[in-house]
Amino acid sequence: MYNRDKIESASRLIDSEITRVLSNTSLIGYGACAACHVLFRLIKTLSLSESDAGDLLSQVLFEDPQLEKIHMKDRMMGVQFSIKSREAKDRYIDANVKNVISELSFDIKQYGKEIILRKLLLSLITVQLAQNIGVDYHAATEELYYFMKKNMTLTLIQEFINKISKINNGSFHD
Repeated sequence: MYNRDKIESASRLIDSEITRVLSNTSLIGYGACAACHVLFRLIKTLSLSESDAGDLLSQVLFEDPQLEKIHMKDRMMGVQFSIKSREAKDRYIDANVKNVISELSFDIKQYGKEIILRKLLLSLITVQLAQNIGVDYHAATEELYYFMKKNMTLTLIQEFINKISKINNGSFHD
């Protein structure tokens, strides 16, 4: 998909950013996402779209498992949330629920229900994958997207979405 020069350039950049983040976590802030930091650095430095940067990051991490340590690094992300008061936690969760519903409402108006079903299904698969293999959501997303590129999973997902869409007609069959 990418030529060797682009992969090597991305690999050097990823390695450099991982090293910088590991030596100075303030670059990404407390509880922030190191993987996102690297992804956005790829976008900016190599002038890539977010999608292309994600693909390139997946490819580089697959080819160089040593670099994948960024996804396995414990960033103690839950500590900041866990020390909040119950009221603060509730406000935070409420705001996030409203944000997700707002985003989905916009997407359904712009793109239709099939896109929303796909988004929800992929999110559920990613969350379950993260729980089952013990990684964070971003790492699970990278693993799922890499897997989907290699396999016919998209066809399986589209078939399932088509079955769900037929529920309106009362004809869901597995």
